Amino acid sequence: MLKGLRLDGVEYGRCRFEAPWATAFPGEADARFHFVGSGGCRLKVETGEWLVLAPGDAVLLPRGSVHVIASGEDVAPKPFRFLGRKEVCTGVYDVQCNCATGGSVMFTGAMRFNVDRQHPLLEMMPDLILASDLAATDPAIPHLLEAMGREVEMDRVGAAGILARLADVLTATLIRAWVERGCGEARGWLAAVRNPDVGRVLAAIHLDPARDWSVAELARVMGASRSGFAARFAEVVGETPARYVARVRMHQARQWLSDGTRVAIVAERLGYDAEASFSRAFKRVIGAPPSVFRRVAVSPAA
Repeated sequence: MLKGLRLDGVEYGRCRFEAPWATAFPGEADARFHFVGSGGCRLKVETGEWLVLAPGDAVLLPRGSVHVIASGEDVAPKPFRFLGRKEVCTGVYDVQCNCATGGSVMFTGAMRFNVDRQHPLLEMMPDLILASDLAATDPAIPHLLEAMGREVEMDRVGAAGILARLADVLTATLIRAWVERGCGEARGWLAAVRNPDVGRVLAAIHLDPARDWSVAELARVMGASRSGFAARFAEVVGETPARYVARVRMHQARQWLSDGTRVAIVAERLGYDAEASFSRAFKRVIGAPPSVFRRVAVSPAA
């Protein structure tokens, strides 16, 4: 399940701020990454708690939660999208606040996961992952932070592009370190994945979400009778095998639709004989017809 998790960079910004400064990030569908090159800052999440970030710190907000970064807690924030920016290379910008020549230097990025944001792994991630919390258990993290620190301070040719690639690698490394460290408490979906019997079944479902799994097939994966499997699955996962399979399949369908795939093709991939029957099943699980997600995917950018 974890091997297939991938994220792609959407856009990056090399930011130069002169105190006092503050900028706000709204809730967004993409993950958000910040690296502090110099000057330090504070970050406030939705709960209202302030986190002090020193030079060399990096944070990942996997679900793009609402937050503010600022030189001080009493500075009124300006929306990040309204800050002045100049494109350095494709998808990478120089962002300035108060026309700084010194002050704080940061690098920020928006990144998109290749799975539906309601995938159980993304849902169970914390709102914020701090690199320093994981650096002691993964020797690659301090080296990546050091490399980013050098690049963000230098104005050499190609530095912005190198920073973008380093940000991608560091983000993936943070997620891997978080997973290997135990993903927090083993409860809910994670506890089910770690169960030696049910874990094999969940892995099979996620490896082939397009397959219309039957209870008999899943029981064979577990090596149990149909009745014994169904009872064990419901006990550990908290829902029936059929409902879980339906959710995984429709979340995969939503991902395909969001990527621009036509409804008829998605229905065919999932083995539906008619587009109408797929649309009913999709709406029953997701709560909206597939045309909504397909329409958003093909609409021109504002």
